[in-house]
Amino acid sequence: MQTTSADAKFWDDIAEKYAAKPVDDVPAFERKKAITREHLRPDATILEIGCGTGSLALEMSRHAAHVHAMDISTEMIRIANRKKESQGVTNVSFHVGTLDGGSPLGAAKVDGVWAYSILHLVPDRKRTLRALFELLEPGGVFISSNVCLGDSWVPYGGLLAVMRWLGKAPAVRIYDRATIVREMNDAGFVDVEEKDVGAERTVAFLVARKP
Repeated sequence: MQTTSADAKFWDDIAEKYAAKPVDDVPAFERKKAITREHLRPDATILEIGCGTGSLALEMSRHAAHVHAMDISTEMIRIANRKKESQGVTNVSFHVGTLDGGSPLGAAKVDGVWAYSILHLVPDRKRTLRALFELLEPGGVFISSNVCLGDSWVPYGGLLAVMRWLGKAPAVRIYDRATIVREMNDAGFVDVEEKDVGAERTVAFLVARKP
């Protein structure tokens, strides 16, 4: 999960605005969370990458033993810890960093990994998928919500390049759902399945497993 200082600064600068922004598609998000809960158990240890301000980790923590959540943005994690304290949650640990610096759990494996709307932001997606695969226990579950702009007729490449030049967007990688499914299989995941959450066509919500 490589990143740059420019990426981190972009998210630091918009952290408060991001935290205050309502979910765009509430029904789809609720369905994503319901599917995620189906793959949790009370003794599970989870790692979430790209956790933002921690809303998902905090809500799901009641269904797991412990959730470790990480993000490149110091400001996002500061807000996440503020929310954690105000909610009195004790089984979530927030970490600043990327997988390039190693797992926050050291050599320990986890029962589940979540990557909600983050894989289109990492420079080396294949490397990230391999790292996540290695972090999982055998039988562990990988859940990801993917922004598949390659499935749209809109010329996002040019639009996003201009927005990034203006400082209005981070670096975004464009891929389609066939590509991300293939890359998950190449990383070693099996039973890769897209779940219908009622989201727009450019969102692919995938559940996969480590054999």
